[in-house]
Amino acid sequence: MFDSFGILSGGSFFTHQHGKPLDWMLEAGRERDGTTVFMSLNNHTSRTTKKVFDAYLSGDDFEFTKTVVPVDLARHGTDKLVSRSQAKRVLAEVELFKTVVFDFTGIDYIGQAFSDEIFRVFANAHPDIELLAIPANSEVKRMIARARTAAAMAAETGKVTIDEQMAAVGRNQEQK
Repeated sequence: MFDSFGILSGGSFFTHQHGKPLDWMLEAGRERDGTTVFMSLNNHTSRTTKKVFDAYLSGDDFEFTKTVVPVDLARHGTDKLVSRSQAKRVLAEVELFKTVVFDFTGIDYIGQAFSDEIFRVFANAHPDIELLAIPANSEVKRMIARARTAAAMAAETGKVTIDEQMAAVGRNQEQK
């Protein structure tokens, strides 16, 4: 709805501007108590509430069933997205939606474990959730395709992969 907004919380600042391809997440030098939210709205915008909401609704059920996850926000500084733990942070609460769009704007590379956790492990655990990746460069697409191919092969053969066995062991240990 807003043309721009910013959130200052703890030691982090997030800002978004409508129509700009990149959001910004900055780390402040020191943490502060509380949260401040800044919002601005152009009084003469052509956007309507209906247009904004329709982008996240599906069908006639009027439920918010779609979310867009800006993957770039999972990075700190120049970190590469290579680990399962980073992928799990990206996946926080996406199981609440029917369609999840991962926005790879500004991401040059993702590691095998990162892509596998999202596009094989999570996808297999939540087959009713549609996972989309936009805009992704050829390297990111290659890693996603690799994870999806591994998922399809495992589904065809009925075999459990080493990664799935390790994930099950980790879940069992967390439950103890």
